[in-house]
Amino acid sequence: MRNILVKCMALAILGIPLACKEKTKPESTSNTQRKHKPNIVLILADDQGWGDLGITGNTNLATPNIDAIVQNGVMFDHFYVSPVCSPTRAELLTGRYFPRVGVYSTSSGGERLNLDETTIAEVFREAGYATAAYGKWHNGMQPPYHPNARGFDDFYGFCSGHWGNYFSPMLEHNGEIVKGNGFIIDDLTNKGLEFMDKKQEQPFFLYLPFNTPHSPMQVPDEFWNKFKDKELSKKYHGEEEENENFTRAALAMVENIDYNVGRVFNKLRELQLEENTLVIYLSDNGPNGWRWNAGMRGKKGSTDEGGVRSPLVMQWKNKLPKGKRISQIASSIDLLPTLTDLANIELNPQKPLDGKSLKPLLMEDNASWDDRVVYNHWNRSTSIRTQKYRLDSEDRLYDMEKDGGQTTDLSGNNHSLQIL
Repeated sequence: MRNILVKCMALAILGIPLACKEKTKPESTSNTQRKHKPNIVLILADDQGWGDLGITGNTNLATPNIDAIVQNGVMFDHFYVSPVCSPTRAELLTGRYFPRVGVYSTSSGGERLNLDETTIAEVFREAGYATAAYGKWHNGMQPPYHPNARGFDDFYGFCSGHWGNYFSPMLEHNGEIVKGNGFIIDDLTNKGLEFMDKKQEQPFFLYLPFNTPHSPMQVPDEFWNKFKDKELSKKYHGEEEENENFTRAALAMVENIDYNVGRVFNKLRELQLEENTLVIYLSDNGPNGWRWNAGMRGKKGSTDEGGVRSPLVMQWKNKLPKGKRISQIASSIDLLPTLTDLANIELNPQKPLDGKSLKPLLMEDNASWDDRVVYNHWNRSTSIRTQKYRLDSEDRLYDMEKDGGQTTDLSGNNHSLQIL
């Protein structure tokens, strides 16, 4: 299998990435194999902040389906991503910090993954999974950077970082230009439901990188009408001015995401696959506007807590505990090693991973877990997070357990601080 993978990557570098696709995945998988190979559904929101959910305390909206993942599964309370879109996606795909994998921008080629990086889709496909991605890719537009060249058998959506119209827009399907069908998030979800239906007899890895609540602020009337005249009970706490109509639109878009998360679970239950499917939900960075975010400092683009803290929730019925909250810090670099570990897939990356498997924290009550450091970087700003402290890009130090809003700088204190 390793020789086949090496050959595939060599072909990708030469610009013919699909030549060995069919050789790396079986047509079907036996029931015995399926018991040891859970399906994976990975859902990624775009520009949704930590505070844009009911489960994190926002009473401006209702997100019952995402909240139910927490009630029936596990939530990480201190999970960190990058401040903007393509870096987080790169880390999720590779298990490595984005500056290591060739990503340095969100456009003009700076969003591309180096061709010698191994993606999570390649790992799962080699292990016998059907793989698909439906949504916003943002890690390279043309082969050999295209999702079809990076391990995904099927792709529907768009590869750039921004799309100008969300209602029946021009999209692509495996490199062919097509016309979307209705509101884009509903359409992407439809493709995901169809994929699960077609691939129910073999294990599948389904990546749904949604592109809302990223601008343009377009959402179906049935969701907007609930918010257009709504008085917001939770508002931004800082000195910057909140655009309340922008906030209303973002929250309406999140409620639409929640509706589609519900559709995913309904399909899994219809197919009797819920018990054999691990569902993960997170966002790619902080909120794309000044709105309520649990009093944290920063938004999208910032390396402060509010710009990089994301909800991470997981459900695997009767496998993961119900209602468990995990306080240890974790990061987008941890998803690849965690998901392969949970799926019992041997992982032999060509390059060392920065992430680590979170399986002990998920499965054990009192897991042995070493202290660690999580790095957040963007636009020449670097911030460092330990379990207790955050050192920001201006070398100011904050006790995050006591001061989640980063209001009191401890760096000038004369007494010694134990950082780790």
